[in-house]
Order: sequence, then structure tokens, then C-alpha cells
Amino acid sequence: MSEAKRLAGEKAMDWVEDDMVVGVGTGSTVAHFIDALAGMKDRIAGAVSSSEQSTQRLRGHGIEVLDLNACGPIPLYVDGADECDPGRRLIKGGGAALTREKIIAEAARTFVCIIDPSKEVEVLGRFPLPIEVVPMARSLVGREIVALTGGQPVWRQGTVTDNGNWVLDVHGLSISDPVALEQLLNQVPGVVSVGLFARRPADVVIVGGTPPRIR
Repeated sequence: MSEAKRLAGEKAMDWVEDDMVVGVGTGSTVAHFIDALAGMKDRIAGAVSSSEQSTQRLRGHGIEVLDLNACGPIPLYVDGADECDPGRRLIKGGGAALTREKIIAEAARTFVCIIDPSKEVEVLGRFPLPIEVVPMARSLVGREIVALTGGQPVWRQGTVTDNGNWVLDVHGLSISDPVALEQLLNQVPGVVSVGLFARRPADVVIVGGTPPRIR
């Protein structure tokens, strides 16, 4: 699927304009977008990054990384996903960057999601749903998830987010109403962010292929 990821990442350049601040996500597909973005680094105003990993890759290409607080609303955010349903609602967080990704998506006028065909599903939930939690609340949140959803949370041991938090991956879900579940889980004390991008879904989905497909 690496070729499909490259094609999707490069196609996202169609949404990049001169003097634009570009929001940049995290992951293997986004890495192709960053590499393509380097070709016009002198024509953009800079990038807002969702992770330390992406920040390093951007700076390695000589692209200035900006603080979102200094930018205000941004015109474009490009990121990948672990799953995408027909409504362009997503599961994200396999790379443990879900909170910063969600913040930048919220700040962006246009959210372009780049995926390979394996990420397309009819109903979200085949990929375990990541939830970022405050460390002291891990067990509490896990119990609440079982009670509220019937899903099975598994602590992603050894993973610490860029915010210093932990991640629970919730298995066994079939998410027929992603907006409602996102809202429900957001109310659990100790939850920092839920890896459902449903209230704010992608505006455009690029599915890598020859040629890439736009949804």
C-alpha cells in the first residue's frame, strides 16, 4: 500500500496554495505529503504540526513550524486516518497523536484526509478506537468504557503521547452513530480526547490509487 499512500499524499498538494499556513498531521501517508510539500516550502507561510515526529520531518526539509496560537484559524489541514466511513467520519490515533490532530482539524477551514483503500469501511470500529487518557484515570476510564459501550479497552503499554498521557485502544465496537459516541466518551472524567473525528469529519477524502479517488 506504500504506493497508494504516496499517490494520496502527493494529490493533497492540489489543495495547497501560495502563502498558506498548512496544518500537517502524523503517520506514514502524511510523510509522503510532507516530502511533497518540501517542493514548495519557499511559497508557503509555514506549517502547524500535530506531533513531534512530523515537526522533525518538516524541519528536516527546511519548512518553518508555527505555533497554532499565533496563527488563529488556518485554511488547510492534511492528515491520514486509520478508518474512514462513507460519511467521511474517521477513526484516528494509531500513532497516538489524536489530541493535537483533533485540535488542528477544528482550527482548519478545510480538512483533507489522505488514505489508502484498506482504510475504507462501511461502519467504523474494526480498527480499535484510541482514547487518550490522563494516566491516573486509566482504570476509571476503562471501567466506564465497558459500562457505556460494551467495548474492551486495552492499555497501549509503553506509549506516552506528546502531551504526557496514555492511550486506551477499545476493541469490539461497531460504531453506528459516531457523533453520539464521540460526545458520550468525551464526558468521561479523565478522557483527554477520543479518536473519533465525527462531529468534525473530513471535508475531502483522497483515496490513493491510479489515479487517486476523491470523496
